Amino acid sequence: MSDQRPPTQASPTGPVRVLVVDDHAMFRSGVRAELGSVGAGAVEVVAEAADVDEAVAAVGAHRPDVVLLDVHLPGGGGVEVMRRGARAGGPGAPRPAYLALSVSDAAEDVIGTIRGGARGYVTKTITGTELVSAIVRVAGGDAVFSPRLAGFVLDAFAGSIQVAAVDEDLDRLTDREREVMRLIARGYAYKEVAKELFISIKTVETHMSSVLRKLQLSSRHELTRWASDRRLL
Repeated sequence: MSDQRPPTQASPTGPVRVLVVDDHAMFRSGVRAELGSVGAGAVEVVAEAADVDEAVAAVGAHRPDVVLLDVHLPGGGGVEVMRRGARAGGPGAPRPAYLALSVSDAAEDVIGTIRGGARGYVTKTITGTELVSAIVRVAGGDAVFSPRLAGFVLDAFAGSIQVAAVDEDLDRLTDREREVMRLIARGYAYKEVAKELFISIKTVETHMSSVLRKLQLSSRHELTRWASDRRLL
């Protein structure tokens, strides 16, 4: 994180109310436990959701201050949650701030999510203390990014990253295939990818075979070069 202000105090109206949206139950439980431990008094998890429909319903039902949002979700992804969530709760309902929390640090995911309405974007390598700080700051109106990700946003709006071209190249891959592709291209072993994404090694192998076939590549080395050329690493 670029600013490490301590997140130890709640706002005058109480803790920041957080909705955690991620399709992995184990990850949601871990985030809830971490925020309850590190952020006690400053943040409070009021609900969880596993897909787009659940997330939109939870936004309307719980009126969270901040939605902690994964980018890739069943039912349309994080951008779809923000689009539909804007109508949740009816006219005049307060709108939450959205903070993306994702395994992906690829330029097109960061930029697409910010254009979709998120106030910040951090990766799942963030510490609990940093995450609480990011949530509190986003609730207060700040825009929060990890330093590398902030560079992507600046480059995109300066016109030096052609996001549309990157998206077109990736259209052949599913969201899960993109996640596997990026980790493999960075040198992760299949076992490490499985642990990172909470899936089996066999599932990783299946996704990897599909990625190579769709991109017409023959090896991990070619995949790494392909990803590097598109600034996906």
